[in-house]
Amino acid sequence: MTMPAPAMPEATAEPTGRPADPTTAGRSPGQLMWLRFRRDRAGVISAFVVLFFFLVALTAPLISALYGKDPYAQYGQDREGLLNEYGYPLLPNGGISSEFWFGLEPGLGRDVFMLLVYGIRTSLLIAGAATLLTTLIGVVVGLVAGYAGGKTDYLIGRGIDILLSFPSVLFFIAFMPVIETVFVSPNEETPVWLRAVSLISVLTLFGWATIARLLRGQVLSLREREFVEAARVTGASPARIVFKELLPNLWTPIIIQATLLLPAFVTAEAGLSFLGVGIVEPTPDWGRLIQRGAEVYRDDITFLIFPGLSLVIFVLAFNLLGDSVRDALDPKTRR
Repeated sequence: MTMPAPAMPEATAEPTGRPADPTTAGRSPGQLMWLRFRRDRAGVISAFVVLFFFLVALTAPLISALYGKDPYAQYGQDREGLLNEYGYPLLPNGGISSEFWFGLEPGLGRDVFMLLVYGIRTSLLIAGAATLLTTLIGVVVGLVAGYAGGKTDYLIGRGIDILLSFPSVLFFIAFMPVIETVFVSPNEETPVWLRAVSLISVLTLFGWATIARLLRGQVLSLREREFVEAARVTGASPARIVFKELLPNLWTPIIIQATLLLPAFVTAEAGLSFLGVGIVEPTPDWGRLIQRGAEVYRDDITFLIFPGLSLVIFVLAFNLLGDSVRDALDPKTRR
């Protein structure tokens, strides 16, 4: 007598109708997020590119010591045979050689490689500080407006509307000379730290409103959920409800917005320096390098290629990384 074949267990279906992946069973949300991120090849490559830029910024003094040059020395002025009578490098391709890897700056003859390394350091420092402050302020204001409601929400909402109505670029250009006039006398040069603080302050001032409005909407929907009502019934304080119940459910939009803010601030800071209202000479800066390259590109296109191409690569990689993080945090999204 033939025995019937044992019945095979049916695969458990996901809500989407696809069989459940056995590799995800028993994993925490963080582990699932990391697993989804590792499967995204573009995201992993972008993460390595972004990490490389940050390592360059953090280790700029070490790179300078190993390379044997600094971004302020005017090698073309101090040594003969590097620049011609018009101030351009004598060697082809902008003076690229085994001694000067990215060539020499037209006019002053500074090392382009070190200018770029320290320019990346300056731009990422300013953009990173502005991103942290913007995210912190936006989270606090969004939580307060969404949870408090009533007149508090109305006043904060109108303030956000007014702030978003300002033409930020024009305000950037007009605000920087005002700061110099208030804090620096006409016969003194504006300190570099004051320019950096001013840039961070202005970027933060016009950056927090967007994330605050987004989080306000999220909190308005979350505060009516059952778990928040249950916390209120048990006598939980408003602070406990905000930090223990609401905030853990907001990490996904917070992280996504932060990954979008940083590349935007990098390009904004570079644009302000390009327009002459950001970091000025002799401090190396991404925007200043591109601005200088735009002046000499007809005679030395090489000087414009390195800062321009590196800025495009960084912004593209960070935007791709932000998309990958968003997809990993929210598996419902599909590119």
